[in-house]
Amino acid sequence: MQYRTKPEETEKMPDGIPHIIGNEAAERFSFYGMKAILAVFLSQYLFLMDGASGKPMDEARATGLVHLFNAAFYITPIIGAILADVFFGKYKVIIGLSLVYCAGHAALAMMGHFGHSEKWMIAGLVMIALGAGGIKPCVSAHVGDQFGALNSRLLPRIFNWFYFSINLGAFASMLLTPWLLEWYGPHWAFGVPGVLMAIATFVFWLGRKRFAHVPPGGMGFLTEAFDREGVFAMLKLLPVYLFVAMFWALFDQTGSTWIFQSQDMDRNFLGFQWLPSQIQSLNSVFVLTFIPIFSLIIYPWVEKFFPLSPLRKMGAGFVLMAAAFVLVSLIQVEIDAGGRPNIAWQIGAFALLTAAEILVSIVALEFAYTQAPRKMKSFIMCFYLGAVAVGNIFVWGVNQYIQIPSAAEEQLAEHIGSLPEDWQGDPRTIVLPGYNKSDVEGAYIYRLGKDAKVPLEVPGQKILDRAAQTIISHAEKSGRFPAEKTGTELLSGIRDHWGRPLRYLTLNSSTARVWSAGGDGKWNTKWDVGIIISKAEAVPKKKASWLDRFRPEEPWLAARKRELGLSATRDGGGETYSQTTFAGGQVRLQGAAYFWFFSSLMGVTAILFIPFAMFYRPKNYLQDS
Repeated sequence: MQYRTKPEETEKMPDGIPHIIGNEAAERFSFYGMKAILAVFLSQYLFLMDGASGKPMDEARATGLVHLFNAAFYITPIIGAILADVFFGKYKVIIGLSLVYCAGHAALAMMGHFGHSEKWMIAGLVMIALGAGGIKPCVSAHVGDQFGALNSRLLPRIFNWFYFSINLGAFASMLLTPWLLEWYGPHWAFGVPGVLMAIATFVFWLGRKRFAHVPPGGMGFLTEAFDREGVFAMLKLLPVYLFVAMFWALFDQTGSTWIFQSQDMDRNFLGFQWLPSQIQSLNSVFVLTFIPIFSLIIYPWVEKFFPLSPLRKMGAGFVLMAAAFVLVSLIQVEIDAGGRPNIAWQIGAFALLTAAEILVSIVALEFAYTQAPRKMKSFIMCFYLGAVAVGNIFVWGVNQYIQIPSAAEEQLAEHIGSLPEDWQGDPRTIVLPGYNKSDVEGAYIYRLGKDAKVPLEVPGQKILDRAAQTIISHAEKSGRFPAEKTGTELLSGIRDHWGRPLRYLTLNSSTARVWSAGGDGKWNTKWDVGIIISKAEAVPKKKASWLDRFRPEEPWLAARKRELGLSATRDGGGETYSQTTFAGGQVRLQGAAYFWFFSSLMGVTAILFIPFAMFYRPKNYLQDS
């Protein structure tokens, strides 16, 4: 079937616009809903999907995977732009990659029903990154394609609605999807956004006869784009992209490390008990609120004193982003001391972060557009998104580096294949050499069953158990884990298996760690041995609520753990403590130190940006120049 290749000649709104706006709202709902719960799912739910044979993913690895997915999402727009502008056109690319997008959601919703859940998860995330990222540069351009000379005056209005639909979809999904995960589990939480994406695709398909289908430009488009002027403009913008990449390295942690931080906070705010992933929804509210405030009040007021160039706005945004991370660092200091600060403090950090977003993200997009030659504007926008990917890859790299491997786990992987095949349900013992291979007393001991590993025993296990009980006794009396200094004093008279002092660290209000440097005598290596002490809070008696008609008797996670025999809480009151022995497998940088690292990095970025902005000489390229 032949479609129109040019906008219809009318002064009214194009007929196909409602299909695009409806598609965008539903698509953003599906994407942001999935993204909002990803970090929590990886760290708390994934290991339970195939039974209790695994262990929870540590937060550093979960953070790394979230940012690796973000990076993939921001790299694929380059693929989508090439497919649309060179080969197939925008409409075909949007429809084709939307189907891939739907398949990705289906893969996530199927986890636990067929095959290995982690493989389904990886396949789903790859397809979503390709689908969502691939159509990202095409949809907004497809909106512009629908307007001609007679109705071009309506473009600002439609892009305002377009932006509003994005934020509305994001806000609604980041409230609803975490609630679905909490009460109905991963299948519903990933499935509902998938259904919305299927509806979005169908709504877009219904408008096919009403759209203007601008044909692709062919390979000549690429040859024309990358001439000497275009390449020079890209190289000139490269430092800007690097500064912006660092901004996004911090910003996108609202979907990873900030969520993990909020789990250790008092989330009762304005009479509502927030779920950790729901706090992100306030970013959309702040964006819609702050944009008119900045445009109508702040910018005009500042302009009275000195001109506000795009680079000056971006510099101010970098400072505000550093301030936001300083605030979350201070919050983490309180959490590391065993406290539970109110979530209002993190909401304050979100306000600072959103102000930084308006000054950096929106302004940098505008700046990159004006600095790009006319025939390269689409590609420059894609390369800007590539800068976002670089920032997320940096966060992934940091979280890869800080993870400490486990010597015992490495050796177990080597020896597991040599175990007799006739070992069934009976617990068996496997002894693995320690740091000193000739030291029998330094060996690691695993007791293996059919379905799961019984906790590891390490050299000096009884000493570590005694140290853990010392900490637990203090916590039972005081109601909280001791601070680092107090805990270290409590353990001062206890020496590890090698006669060296132990270390103690409060990780949050419900978790603490006691450990030894191990056989090599060096801290933060794969030979460290110790115990993680976890306090399971009492489950309060359920109060009658109008929400009862919409949710099960207990959260999905609690029901699943009870089904698998992993529940460690007491109903009705009191607390219980559990101990988990480890050999390596911890992280080098955690708690407040992690946030201070990124705060300092953003501070240095803001300082270095000042001389760059002073010496940069912009050259604007506009379509009518």
